[in-house]
Amino acid sequence: MTRALLKRLLVGAGAAGLVLLAGCNDGTGPPPPPPPPAAPPNIILILTDDQDAASIAFMPNVQSLLVAQGTTFRNSFVSDPSCCPSRASILRGQYVHNHQVLTNDPPPGGFTRFVALGNEQSTIATWLTAAGYHTGLFGKYLNGYPGAVPTHVPAGWDAWYSPLASPMVSGWDFGYKLNENGEIVTYGSQPADYFTDVMREKVVAFIRDATQHEAPFFIYLSTAAPHEPYTPAPRHQSALASVQLPRPPSFNEADVSDKPPWIRALSRLSTSQISSLGDVYRARLQSLLAIDEMLGEIVVTLEETGEVANTFIFFTSDNGFHLGEHRLRAGKSTPYEEDIRVHLIVRGPGVPRGRTLDHLIGNIDLAPTFAELGRAILPPFADGRSLVPLLGSSPPTQLRRAVLVEFIPTEETIPTYQAIRARDTSYVEYSTGDRELYDLIADPFQLQNKAASAPPTVIASWAARLDALRQCSAASCRTADTR
Repeated sequence: MTRALLKRLLVGAGAAGLVLLAGCNDGTGPPPPPPPPAAPPNIILILTDDQDAASIAFMPNVQSLLVAQGTTFRNSFVSDPSCCPSRASILRGQYVHNHQVLTNDPPPGGFTRFVALGNEQSTIATWLTAAGYHTGLFGKYLNGYPGAVPTHVPAGWDAWYSPLASPMVSGWDFGYKLNENGEIVTYGSQPADYFTDVMREKVVAFIRDATQHEAPFFIYLSTAAPHEPYTPAPRHQSALASVQLPRPPSFNEADVSDKPPWIRALSRLSTSQISSLGDVYRARLQSLLAIDEMLGEIVVTLEETGEVANTFIFFTSDNGFHLGEHRLRAGKSTPYEEDIRVHLIVRGPGVPRGRTLDHLIGNIDLAPTFAELGRAILPPFADGRSLVPLLGSSPPTQLRRAVLVEFIPTEETIPTYQAIRARDTSYVEYSTGDRELYDLIADPFQLQNKAASAPPTVIASWAARLDALRQCSAASCRTADTR
């Protein structure tokens, strides 16, 4: 029995119950049957790579199909503004200090660390599989995948299409190899081989095939764009030619005397460096256009298969990105807003359209949300909270009061730090002993570090809140984040 036929039968059963009730209005007949349970929803996660939150303004399908048709979370933050630790948090619903994938590379991080710790045996994929879902991963998994076994397919995935090399090594746009359900397939340099377009074709085929089964589906669609080397699809190489690099008040900041030593050591950006950043900015936006087209085709496919009304789509990134703020060259990994804040937009059954919420949320909340939507058992180790209460028409006024951000560098360019991001405040402690404190209402661009001038009692209060979060685990995280 196909999933579409099952839904028609459920609707028919409900109609039959109404007829029976109408024929027994004298109260002497048997009670009508209860209404059939709603079918579990399909869930699609679209995860971009290094996308800054503001760039969704250049994605017309995101605007019309997600922002206008769903809810935008304005205060969404990552557990770590670097790829692999953040993605481990998404898969497990844990802060970095709990899943222990500390960096992008082994031995303290990367794919091999995730596997060695046994994390791969309990992820959102295994939870939803146990709940009866048909699951598929399309795109980037974890840095360093696949390790020593190119055909490795992790537990919990029914369909698997993931590249074998890091984009920093060879790029994923052309000339890459995919593990396609245990078979290695090589792609060339023709326009049809463009990575985002190949993922689009495979996701659309998966959706069409999945609707022939009774099981709901879960799709983890992880793009390579707009990650370096910032390669757009050939058809988009001339797009957005007039777009200029944004220059907020923090851009090429003139006075960084209040900042920690690693920022003070940066020289101001030169004219040629600024011009290069402009080229990077346009290329990144151009690379997002194929993702935007992919979203459009996914929604069309859901409409054609009759699944759109029972499908949640989540759109977010593994971390943000900076381009010139505070004198920083192109990159990520800092505790500043550009790097830790990401877009999160959700559409789906019952989700109010065109709504924006200010609740503080983290990427550790995605796995608990998917588990609740999919009626899966959430393991007790999860640190995050389900966002399901925020997806209805009457959300609670507050989910939490703070989120934790942690970072350990692979190279000593930025010191190790932990940060607490509260509703109106950012507080950072570095391993060097330096601190940063920003009033984000009065100073949204983080130009005035108040750590040195704030009363000691204020610093002590923030330090205590941060300490509680960086030591928390599971349920205690959901206590610490309300302080």
